[in-house]
Amino acid sequence: MAKLKLTIACDGYDYLAPLKEREVEAKGIDLNLLTVQSGTRHERMFRYGEYDACEFSMSSYLVARGKDIDWFQAIPFFPRRMFGHKFCFIRAGSGFGQPADLQGCRIGLRSYENTLALMVKGMLMHDYGLPVEKVNWVCVNKELVGSSPPDNIRIDHLEEKRTLADILLTQEVEAEVEPDLPSEWLKGEKTVERLFPDFEAEERSYYKKTRIFPIMHPIVIKKEILDRDPWVATSLFEVFKESWRVYREFMQQPHRLSFAWASSYLEEEKEFFGKDPYPQGLRENRHDLQTMIQFAQEQGMLARPLTVDELFTDNTRGT
Repeated sequence: MAKLKLTIACDGYDYLAPLKEREVEAKGIDLNLLTVQSGTRHERMFRYGEYDACEFSMSSYLVARGKDIDWFQAIPFFPRRMFGHKFCFIRAGSGFGQPADLQGCRIGLRSYENTLALMVKGMLMHDYGLPVEKVNWVCVNKELVGSSPPDNIRIDHLEEKRTLADILLTQEVEAEVEPDLPSEWLKGEKTVERLFPDFEAEERSYYKKTRIFPIMHPIVIKKEILDRDPWVATSLFEVFKESWRVYREFMQQPHRLSFAWASSYLEEEKEFFGKDPYPQGLRENRHDLQTMIQFAQEQGMLARPLTVDELFTDNTRGT
């Protein structure tokens, strides 16, 4: 019997190497795995349905499901997780010592809807004394799905597409949050600095307090495929998990990694989390997902209440 041909788009993660090299294969699927960067991938999937499946923005998925847009459905494999502290920047010498100092200020985001923004806004509100309605949020990109926050949440969209670092340095905003480090920072320029100078300590403290290592993306699949072949959901879930397992096994030998003290870091990370820091499936991620729904509701992003279970295919809810 011929395998089902499917095209799936993801970012270029190291742990996908076993899948790309066909060391692991999805049962019943001839998988064409494309590497496509996040912004382009999300746009092409949502606007044009360009892929059979893809890694997608978790927050945009929540907004879409809140609007009962369900032509694509998720499986609980989460390709990307990121703490947000390291991505919060202010102008060098601006004098903001803590997030609460930014009350009444303007903070730049790529979009109000993007997942890192969702998690950072929620984090600032619940853990750092900066309520979402006490900031003027300035967005440089159009929203992917689009929501209608209440009037007490102030959002400005710039007409001309600008970089966040640009509007920070021209003093149009006092801080910025985006899921990439600013090029000025990477070049070693002294024009920007972190809102959380010791970001790793803050991220560790945040995890100890909340038990959340923020999810950024799930894998989504076109519903028309799932209606015809529901087994595709479990096949993709299992092959992504297997690629992750094989790669983690590969990393156990430090001579395979291009870091001087790779094994020391891996041992430190394992000791800190006490488990795989990237758990997959619904059981181990329910708390994280419920928190994301709560944040989205508080930030006026959901047209209706959501439950965790309704976000995922029937046959992956027990994972």
